[in-house]
Amino acid sequence: MAISRKRWKSLSYHLLVGGLALCMIYPILWLVASSLKPNDEIFSTAYSLIPSRLEWNNYETGWEGFAGNSFGTFFKNSFIIVILSTIGAVCSSGLVAYAFARIPFFGKGLWFGCMMLTLMLPRDVTIIPQYIMFSEFGWLQSFKPLIVPQFLGIPFFIFLIMQFIRTVPVDLDEAAKIDGCSKYGIFFKIILPLIVPALMTSAIFSFYWTWEDFLHPLLYLNKPDLYPVSLALKLFLDGESLNNWGGMFAMSTLSLVPVFIIFFVFQKYIVEGISTSGLKG
Repeated sequence: MAISRKRWKSLSYHLLVGGLALCMIYPILWLVASSLKPNDEIFSTAYSLIPSRLEWNNYETGWEGFAGNSFGTFFKNSFIIVILSTIGAVCSSGLVAYAFARIPFFGKGLWFGCMMLTLMLPRDVTIIPQYIMFSEFGWLQSFKPLIVPQFLGIPFFIFLIMQFIRTVPVDLDEAAKIDGCSKYGIFFKIILPLIVPALMTSAIFSFYWTWEDFLHPLLYLNKPDLYPVSLALKLFLDGESLNNWGGMFAMSTLSLVPVFIIFFVFQKYIVEGISTSGLKG
């Protein structure tokens, strides 16, 4: 009786988890299936995931893009923004986190408190002041408003990396000082190799957030040749392209490919980075 009850609990658990997983993955399955359906069947057979015939032409017509710009241009723009933003966010956040965690300086507590307050500040509050500032700089219609602020540190990443650094024994810093290491030497030779999981976690989150960002490109970019993928997808809903659902779903499916690749390749770093265990053993 005990064994059968245990098996029943295990079966119930797996059925529940499997059902929840199916509910979460169903929209993606529907998106992929719709990208392969003829345009007139996408909504008339929305309940079915099996196309009557595979319409690979959706990917061809969708890739053609708009205004003389193919989706290759839009993907290139997205990768430029995402790669530079991720590098800037991770590098700057790592250095700031090291300063907060290891280096004493005047007003350290005050500046740390100000940084933490920005985590609770709604993004909507900063949109107008940032737009006015970037307009005065003459940065509109360029990637600068999307990339340059990332080089000033991201509060969430700073806090995450700082907590990770605090788990690294201070004795390692003292030993490095005896060997003649400067503060920068300690960071690059001692701290940096130990906080790779936290840096990778920050890089993954930065990639996701920047890749899917729609609002900021919409504010600062008005030229189609500068659009990232997130902004280019909305062009399928403009004017003459209103009925090209197949092309939109096809390009939406392709836009998910980099996200899935990053997740499956680097997923182990997400758990290692969030768990504050900078040094094991």
